[in-house]
Amino acid sequence: MSLQCGIVGLPNVGKSTLFNCLSNAKAQSANFPFCTIEPNVGVITVPDERLVRLAEIDNPRRVIPTTIEIVDIAGLVKGASKGEGLGNKFLANIRNTNAIIHVLRCFDNGNITHVNGSVDPVRDKEIIDTELQLKDLETIENRIAKCAKQAQTGGDKVAKRQYEILLRYKEALECGRSARTVELDKDERKAVSDLNLLTDKPVLYVCNVDDASAVSGNAYTEAVAKAIADENAEMLIVAAATEADIAELESYDERRMFLEDLGLEESGVNRLIKSAYRLLNLETFFTTGPDESRAWTYVRGMKAPQTAGIIHTDFERGFIRAEVIKYDDYVALGSEKACRDAGKIGIEGKDYVVQDGDIMHFLFNV
Repeated sequence: MSLQCGIVGLPNVGKSTLFNCLSNAKAQSANFPFCTIEPNVGVITVPDERLVRLAEIDNPRRVIPTTIEIVDIAGLVKGASKGEGLGNKFLANIRNTNAIIHVLRCFDNGNITHVNGSVDPVRDKEIIDTELQLKDLETIENRIAKCAKQAQTGGDKVAKRQYEILLRYKEALECGRSARTVELDKDERKAVSDLNLLTDKPVLYVCNVDDASAVSGNAYTEAVAKAIADENAEMLIVAAATEADIAELESYDERRMFLEDLGLEESGVNRLIKSAYRLLNLETFFTTGPDESRAWTYVRGMKAPQTAGIIHTDFERGFIRAEVIKYDDYVALGSEKACRDAGKIGIEGKDYVVQDGDIMHFLFNV
């Protein structure tokens, strides 16, 4: 899976600090704007307690988790849609991602410069939103100009449908609403899928807070929650500086004690990775045995032959059937043999929609 989440935000909101926590790749982090110029790409391991449990049961020679890619995109500024700062290049980098992690500064610290001189996450969000919306409006208007004539003559039904959808997008964007707020059915979305609008990408707002606000948030995070109430978006509270401290600890026990002292059950980084995975509409199936326990990423809604093809193209090409064990059954019974003896292995064909957590064995013939 080559799907990517892009981390965006104004300069100096903690994007690169967060990225460093997420990835072994080290993005430069400094107290001045435009520190990040080229997008940094990190391959992030997705934490999954289910894979750990399967490995405990089967004691395999190797354990392979699934991964996603996170891209640290340089900070946007007001006027980016018109080329201000390094605007056009930044916007192009966002367009290449599949989902957006929007980092908002929700902490006070006089030692860290804010590009706009004061802390106001809702204002910062609106600045980024406006720049992305203006770029999308430009895209929509260019497309309208191309298909208007075809649509208005009435001879091209596809063009007419696209034209009607484009006008709905245009109205929303001109009112300051993102494209994701426009409700489309499956067929309508397919008709304009090639637009690749920036504000139509799924978004996760990450409120970067101080230590004291890591558990319950603060007035800034409350304001963000209110501002995004009408959006189809998630919000997560993370203390990036604290996560950086956690990342420096060498042992699991040290990290666990640190989290307990803060009153946290799980690190913000783990929660963010899991949220990003869901944001990309991804789920996990497993293969397990004495040689290997492995997590595999697939897009929600995929059928058995497609997921088989993720392992190897021959598996999809020569697909015969899939043997499926539910994760809970495998854990309860303790082995594939026990599941087979108990009649807990399902035999599924080409139309089976794979479910998150399925343990799969594919039969094929090429």
